[in-house]
This record gives sequence, structure tokens and C-alpha cells, in this order.
Amino acid sequence: MDNRVGIGWEAAVLDGGPADGMKLRVADRPWVIQVTRACELDVPRDGVRAEAVYVYRRDHRVTTEPLRYGFDIASP
Repeated sequence: MDNRVGIGWEAAVLDGGPADGMKLRVADRPWVIQVTRACELDVPRDGVRAEAVYVYRRDHRVTTEPLRYGFDIASP
């Protein structure tokens, strides 16, 4: 737990998808984690970038650390 009032940091792990097995710490048990991965542009333009977006949803059945977030293949 964090020393700051109102912030509860907990260990979590991502299951499946491109970030399978990644460990992280989350504050206040969010329902969704968004993971991004940079894409390569053939012709970069004026600071424009592209990123692939992956969504992980918290498994509500897991109530102790590490929390588990499963890859949502249908999102976004």
C-alpha cells in the first residue's frame, strides 16, 4: 500500500495477448487496463504517431494480489 491517503497500490498481472505475463502495480483496482504498442510509420509526418491499443479487463473473481487482468480480444 502507498503512504498517500486514498491511494491503494496493488500488484497485478496481465493474462493473454501481447502483454501476457506483464506485471504491474495498479491504484484503486481499475476495471480496465489499456496497453499500447508503437507502430512504425512508413513515412513519419510532423510528429504524428500510430499506436496499437490492447484492452485488459479485471477478473472480478480475484480479490487478492496479484490482481489478474485478462486480454479482451474484442476490444476496442
